[in-house]
Formats: sequence, structure tokens, C-alpha cells
Amino acid sequence: MNLLDILKFSEEYLQKYSFSKPRLESEKLIASVLNINRISLYVYFDRMLEQNEKEIIKSYLKEMVSRKIGFDQLIKEKGETDLDLKDYRQENNYILKKSVEYLEKYQVPNAKLDAEYIFAHVLKTGRNTLTLTFNRKIEEKELKEIKELLVARGKDRKPLQYLLGEWEFYGYPFKVDERVLIPRSDTEILVEQCKYLIMDMEKPKVCDIGTGSGAIAISLGKEVSNAQVLGLDISEKALEVAKENRDLNKASNVKFLKSDVFDILKEDKYKSARFDLIVSNPPYIPVEEYNTLMPEVLKYEPKNALTDNNDGYLFYERISKEAGNYLVENGYLAFEVGYNQAQKVSEIMRENSFEIISIVKDYGDIERVVIGRKSEEK
Repeated sequence: MNLLDILKFSEEYLQKYSFSKPRLESEKLIASVLNINRISLYVYFDRMLEQNEKEIIKSYLKEMVSRKIGFDQLIKEKGETDLDLKDYRQENNYILKKSVEYLEKYQVPNAKLDAEYIFAHVLKTGRNTLTLTFNRKIEEKELKEIKELLVARGKDRKPLQYLLGEWEFYGYPFKVDERVLIPRSDTEILVEQCKYLIMDMEKPKVCDIGTGSGAIAISLGKEVSNAQVLGLDISEKALEVAKENRDLNKASNVKFLKSDVFDILKEDKYKSARFDLIVSNPPYIPVEEYNTLMPEVLKYEPKNALTDNNDGYLFYERISKEAGNYLVENGYLAFEVGYNQAQKVSEIMRENSFEIISIVKDYGDIERVVIGRKSEEK
């Protein structure tokens, strides 16, 4: 039951007993119990209530009805200003502060942000509304879970996304674990650019090479509902996650198949397949740079999703060489690229009969997406 639900319940309950201003009385009661300013109450309409909060509200409603008095009068007679609720905010803020310091000791980037996500996860609330739950006691079992997650994040340097088990990408929830690469915000730029390419097509067909968690394929499938999207990956474990995410997001227009790049499309069953767009965020970290990555990446994320064990261009070359065979006339090929790779990738694409139509920078002003158009039949 969320705040709006309990407000409606309270108003109807008081209205049934002929209170003259049931909505106002309900607002006063609920605002007091939740330690929220009454004027700001509706900002937190979807805040979920704890069981003890619901019980306190209902007990005061019954007392107001039995004594036929308003909330202000009830509090005045009882000599209370906060319904005898202890405000745990100072104590909980201190716990959060010490948690941030713990993560900082292990040099975790964005320690405050990660600690807030951990607290929000355990307390079953959103990070932006975390402080609203700090007026109640954090139970021992919750403290234990918070501690375990902090140790995993700090001492063990396990990625936050794997600890939470789910991460948002392009506004959609995605399950993530050590079977797949964690979706990055930079990749949202690739999705955005691809969406613009196909959104006005009647029934666009899209192929995502190295789909991993399915983040690109599913996001495009959701954003362009008339599209047919195929995600390919060589890893069966990654495809398991991708299919879970397809079900989670109800993306019925997305299909996943096991394939080493285009290999499955060479089989008789699929050899006639042609796509309006082929997109890929391939492993592009050069092997000599791989060992310089952060501990979270080295210890937990799948290596084959990060590096080609070569110079970083192996998959750009392979995909560019074959993509024309599976694209319609004037079809598009779109890549995410690593730092300082855009120009080289553009050259590779041109050598394979693609006209470069766009190079797009990320939020850090780094050239991150390269888009080419098939310029002639291959």
C-alpha cells in the first residue's frame, strides 16, 4: 500500500463517519506519522508504507472516529506532537555517513552514490526518496544485509549493478550478473542514434551483434514497436540473461539466437534474412589495455565481452566485411567505439563500401558512435 492508497482509505473511512473535512484530516494524520510536511505530501504519492506506519495510522483513525474529534484535537488532548514516534533520521544518516566512509576507504568511485543505492535496495525504496524512509528504525536484518553489500562493494570491489541484480538502461530495467557486461550510459547514445535511423520505417528489421544482456536490442524493440529485432551472441549464458530481460520488459518483437557474429545467418533457414540496420557494441578494448582496467571490471565482468584479445579492431573488421551481405540497399551499420577509435573504425567501414554519415560524441565529448550506410551492393 502506497501513500496515495492509504490517503484514499483514510478519507473514505472518515467520510463514512460524517467528518466534515475527511481529506484534510487524513492529510494531517498521514503527514504527521510519516514526518512529511502536509503541503509536500503529494510529491511522495508512490512512497510505500511500512507495516508499523499503516497500523499507527489505522489506530488513530479508529480513535478519532470513536471519540468524534479531529486530528488536531486528538493530538492536543494526548499532549503529543509526533505520535510518540521516535525520529530515526539522525541515527540513520549517521549509519549512511559511516557507510560512505567505509567505501571511500577502499577507494570506491562515487562512494556516496553507491551507498545510497545499497540502502535504497535493502529498504525497498528509490534512491531519490531514500531520506523519506529514514524516519523509521532500520531493522537488524536490514543492517546485516546492508553490511554484507557494503563489504562486497568495498573490500571485494564487486560492481554495484551485480550486487543489486538489476540496472536501468534507456529507462528500462535489465537484470545483470556476471554472465553479461554491465550496460553503460554511453551505449544509450548508440540506441538513441539507431532509433532515429529506423523510427520512420514501416517495419524495420534490426540485427544486434554481440547482444549480451539484450540492452540494445530490447531498448530498440521497445522504442520502435513495429520493428523486428534479432540479437545474436556466441555466449549461451549471455543469451539466458537476454531472454530473461526480454520477458521482463515484455518485448515480444525481439528474438535471440546463438551465433558467432553472422554465422547462423549463413544457414539455409536464415540465409535470406536482410536487415535495415545492423548495430554492435563489440569487444573493443585492446588486449594491452585490458589489465589496466578497474578491479570491478577485471574481477567480475566477462573478459570476452570487453576485449578481442587483439588490437581492439578485430570485430569492427569482421563485422564491416560481412555486414553488407545482410543489409538491404542503403541499409545502416552502427558501432559503439572506444576512445580514439572512431577514425580508424570509419576507415575500416569505408574500405568495406560504407559511406560514413555520422560520428557522434558521448557526454564526455569523446567520439563514441560511428554510423555508416551501405553504398553499393556487395
